[in-house]
Amino acid sequence: MTPLLGHGAPFAAFFPAVILTAFLFGALPGLAAAFLGLIAGSYFFLLPVADFAVTSAVAVMMLLYTVVMGVAIAIVHFMQRVNFHLAVERERSRELAETKDLLFRELQHRVSNNLQVIAALLALQRRHIGDDAARRALDDASARLALVGKISRAMYHPSGEGQDVCTFLTALCSDIVEASGREDVTVDVVAPRQLLLSSHIGVPLALIVAEAVSNAIEHGMPDRAGTVRVSLDASEEGFCLRVVDDGKGLAKGKNIAASNSLGLRIATALASQLGGRFRLESGSHGGAVACLDLPPSANGTHD
Repeated sequence: MTPLLGHGAPFAAFFPAVILTAFLFGALPGLAAAFLGLIAGSYFFLLPVADFAVTSAVAVMMLLYTVVMGVAIAIVHFMQRVNFHLAVERERSRELAETKDLLFRELQHRVSNNLQVIAALLALQRRHIGDDAARRALDDASARLALVGKISRAMYHPSGEGQDVCTFLTALCSDIVEASGREDVTVDVVAPRQLLLSSHIGVPLALIVAEAVSNAIEHGMPDRAGTVRVSLDASEEGFCLRVVDDGKGLAKGKNIAASNSLGLRIATALASQLGGRFRLESGSHGGAVACLDLPPSANGTHD
């Protein structure tokens, strides 16, 4: 075997060139390089200069070289085909993701637009109604539809990622104060930074906050300046939301549980939907406190 390996040693110089050619330019150029290497190696290193006689050892080495180069080129070609198909699949996945994102945004845009149209139709219908109670009901319905559309557009994301609750609630409360036309009311939001809430809990929570803040502005401080503090705590025991105002507080002897307020009924129903509990009570230093307690599982369904 030693003389045989000694005869085959010159072919080792051509292996890198053949493999590199096959890798960079493809199988056919690689085969051409292997053939040229076989001719050059045989002529310069193996065959006698006088008669070019092919001995059995030389023939074996030429055959071995041919087999090894063929296998190497086949492996390189197979790897290139696999990489090509992977690149095609990655491009296809990227296009599908872009299409999904586009369709999702278009869907959200259309849903929000439809809600805005319905809200506008209710506002238009309001002009033809003379009863004050009916006009107020249509105003409330129109405002709530517009708010639902805005919250949905802000909360839902095609990637499924949650929304930073502190940033979102701050923007939401600013919009509520601006919509009320009250420049003498300040809303402070305190929530854990980088706390992400899925849309499963984010949308109902935002609606409850909107109802509580609007109720505090409308009923707690209808004719004077004031402050509303929105705080959200998250722990192993669940979520604790408090909306505290320094307004005139709740009327003495009023049964909140038996109230016919649509906003309170909506907040209670949304809290029950999340497996939690909503209540409205008097503050320890005056004003009112809207309380929402949710279990930890409320945000676990879509995490």
